[in-house]
Amino acid sequence: MQADDRLIVAMDVPNVIMGLSLAEKIGDAVSFYKIGLGMLTGGGLALANELKQEHGKRIFLDMKFFDIGATVEAAVRGIAQFDMDFLTVHGDPYVVKAAKEGASGSDMKILAVTILTSLDRDDLNGALIKPGIIPDLVLERAANAFNAGADGIISSPQEAALIRALPEAEGKLIVTPGVRPTGAALGDQKRVATPAQAIRDGVDHIVVGRPVWQHADPREAAVRIQHEIANASARAN
Repeated sequence: MQADDRLIVAMDVPNVIMGLSLAEKIGDAVSFYKIGLGMLTGGGLALANELKQEHGKRIFLDMKFFDIGATVEAAVRGIAQFDMDFLTVHGDPYVVKAAKEGASGSDMKILAVTILTSLDRDDLNGALIKPGIIPDLVLERAANAFNAGADGIISSPQEAALIRALPEAEGKLIVTPGVRPTGAALGDQKRVATPAQAIRDGVDHIVVGRPVWQHADPREAAVRIQHEIANASARAN
């Protein structure tokens, strides 16, 4: 089958062996994988390289870099040499600017994190984040990140339509975790939507993890999500 790369499967498994096994089970039903911090000590970069170079997959490294500018720039420059497709950093403007400098000369897209989809207002209060409702804060952080040069934004699907309407969002990517297929458990996500709703709201890529890799048949789960995406696109047209 021809996989739609709007579906990114989060490979939240412990190690390279399990990651390669999952990719083999899914086969050509998925063309884009996310590898995050949870896999870093389990050989995540090696897995990313093998999936990219040996299997022709697109790779999203979800590292969420956040440090002083010089350190972020150096870290991103190191990642850029591996020909990855997407890399996340926190959406603070100085972090985004440093990351873009580190990625210069490569095709790797820098995606800025607005507010994690697992957080609600109580969580933000505990972290001493300024008052305001989450959609407003997400929009403000998104606009700031775009102005700093971000190629795209990571956000909850519930804020996707609002971000897509920003003048600063023209030509930019919106990538959403917190997507759950119809009938799937929410897990630790608090601000979620179905794949169909996310696509209708202007999302470019959706990220789905546990509903695929925890499924008894990961390939079947991925194919079902691909169908949800295709149906949503057909209805929109």
